[in-house]
Amino acid sequence: MPQAQIRKAISGFYYVYDGQNLLPCKGRGVFRNRGISPLVGDYVDYEKAGENEGVITIIHERKNELVRPPVSNVDLALLVFSAKEPEFSPHLLDRFLVVIESHHIEPIICITKNDLMTEQDELYREMIAYYESIGYTVISTSREDDGIIDKLGPHLSGKISVLAGQSGVGKSSLLNMLVPDLNLKTGEISEALGRGKHTTRHVELVEVAGGLIADTPGFSSLDFDHIDKEDLSANFIEFDRLSQACKFRGCLHVKEPKCAVKTAVENGEVAKSRYENYLQFLQEIMDRKPRYE
Repeated sequence: MPQAQIRKAISGFYYVYDGQNLLPCKGRGVFRNRGISPLVGDYVDYEKAGENEGVITIIHERKNELVRPPVSNVDLALLVFSAKEPEFSPHLLDRFLVVIESHHIEPIICITKNDLMTEQDELYREMIAYYESIGYTVISTSREDDGIIDKLGPHLSGKISVLAGQSGVGKSSLLNMLVPDLNLKTGEISEALGRGKHTTRHVELVEVAGGLIADTPGFSSLDFDHIDKEDLSANFIEFDRLSQACKFRGCLHVKEPKCAVKTAVENGEVAKSRYENYLQFLQEIMDRKPRYE
């Protein structure tokens, strides 16, 4: 029984790639009985059932799974934000980073429309420099950037990637540049709302730059339902490093004495906006209604 990977899912069929061929397969009934659904990105074993069809027999353990897009075993997330039109949002970026980090996915921040920046946009430049200083890769592109493959290609190679980010920033346009054959419908910015119109389709992993990327932008939900308050700071990478020096183990970095994170905020080592966003996210988690299994 060869091990292979689900590359796309359409109308109850899972298209399994074995290194040479793409074979439509059905999932075994036992998966439904256990409440398991095969996902694009799953590594599976399958058996042939006829000339041009197969049956998935085993779904191997996933390292992670996403809801939208429904993809598993994701290595990398391209978080696409614009410098202008719409305005760069550090708050929204931090929400994305927390969700991505919590799934143990490597984030890369991709800034579009960088050509619209002026010398007056100093705050934006300071924030971008800060994200780079704490360890994030930031790639800036302009509207007529022909070298986007060269910039992103080395990061995509050998990985399963998804693309997500701020509404109206050109995610579909970026995918079209990466994979010209997709011809995704690009959403026009609604000037009245200041956000883009959604364009969706079935999920498929397509080859690009020696890796695979989901062919639809995702992440409609950015809540923290799966994150406990004690674990939130681990998803702020500079907090995670600093917390080793906090006096109290399990420090929430709010009112505790001798907190290394609060000291770093006061000293200007940690961006105040990052700390304020952390406090807001922490409050959201603490206000969440308890769930009963």
